[in-house]
Amino acid sequence: MLSRAAINLTPFFGRLTVTSELRLRLPAGTIFVANHDSMADPAVVMAALRRFDLEPVVMATAGLWRIPLLGRALTREGHIPVQRRTARAALALDAAAEALAGGRHVLLYGEGGLPRRRDAACAPPEPFRTGPARLARASGALVVPVGHAGARRIASGSAAKQLAGTLTAPVRRPRCHVHLGAPLRLPREVDNATAAARLAVTAAWRTAVRAVGEQPHP
Repeated sequence: MLSRAAINLTPFFGRLTVTSELRLRLPAGTIFVANHDSMADPAVVMAALRRFDLEPVVMATAGLWRIPLLGRALTREGHIPVQRRTARAALALDAAAEALAGGRHVLLYGEGGLPRRRDAACAPPEPFRTGPARLARASGALVVPVGHAGARRIASGSAAKQLAGTLTAPVRRPRCHVHLGAPLRLPREVDNATAAARLAVTAAWRTAVRAVGEQPHP
């Protein structure tokens, strides 16, 4: 879902709309923090960001790099593998900080993984990990909260349901919406910064939920 092909094909799988609170051109090396609730949402978010000529590198699970051809494509495009739940996970933050210092934007998911629930409903972002806060503190970069809704209508649930959802999405064309919140500076203290990032992403997510006309999962 991070490949250029998937991003380019996104409009065929749903009706994507985008809103933004960005008022000025973002400085080079900005952090985008998004909610993560579907295997389809990386392509949806990246397709939305392209409308603003934004092509960040993405911090994503290292398992994607083991997929033939895709792994090489992700490396070529500069995306950053995260060895989750290992001692090497921190190396991804170092790579992200280097990308920011080089003028690249970076997109990461505050929750650090997908929710376990199987339903297709929208639900608020789960508790954030400290990665966004630590990266913002190390780099001094601005943070743009990104909220999206509707991608679970493309792919969610078991592997069989995700495959069925993806195959039928071009016919169903579910509504997807991405909202870019106003850029902010996170506090220096990691716990406060983590809470502030989640609060901002949740606010952006609520805007996206209203746009697709869904009722949030309790």
